[in-house]
Amino acid sequence: MCEGDPARRDPGLRLSTYADREALARALAAHVAEAVRARLARDGAAALAVSGGRTPTRFFALLSEAPLEWGKVAVTLVDERWVPETSERSNAALARAHLLVGRAAAARFVPLYRGGPSPESDLADAEAAVAALSLPFAAVVLGMGDDGHTASFFPHGEGLAAAIDPGTQRLLAPVRAPAAGEPRITFTLPPLLAADAVFLHIEGAGKRRVLDAALEDGPETDMPVRAVLRHARRPPDVLWCP
Repeated sequence: MCEGDPARRDPGLRLSTYADREALARALAAHVAEAVRARLARDGAAALAVSGGRTPTRFFALLSEAPLEWGKVAVTLVDERWVPETSERSNAALARAHLLVGRAAAARFVPLYRGGPSPESDLADAEAAVAALSLPFAAVVLGMGDDGHTASFFPHGEGLAAAIDPGTQRLLAPVRAPAAGEPRITFTLPPLLAADAVFLHIEGAGKRRVLDAALEDGPETDMPVRAVLRHARRPPDVLWCP
């Protein structure tokens, strides 16, 4: 592992490079567990927001065995496709299968999908559920797509401007975009960036090129991950492996 390898054109970015996916997953699990442990020691409760997709499954498995007081931890998702957990597209189903097992089975899970016909119909219910979490989050783990999206902040998506508005008071936002497939519900930018620790988990040479492009000048609507990089209170911790 090479710590602190600076991404080009942004010497303030905290980027750590790992030899392979296993090493990255172990480091990320250790960092997240440390952030959760610190919040538990301070407040007696903690909340964690994670991303879906296939990239984080090894990280989930390792974090699930971390020696934490999981009964005092709430886990939710950074974003979710508007599908039930019976769908193979469900991020909640992925988290239940790979993270909320072992020691972490004692954690409380707060899904974003609430069962209604659309994100808009259940937005108030979903916001009430997440507002009851121990916010701000102890840790937020984000991914990044090849198009520069993160969470459900899709380039030029319907609802994107409201979702990445640094001044919004909303916790959640509905988003639609052709690349998103189903309608989505996502945490807005402010509660994600308010976390004690924000991690961006990326793998592969292609994702490194996307990150470099995101660090260039350009509209946040073209590459919404720029909103995270530009508005974070401190540079997020980027963990990458080739």
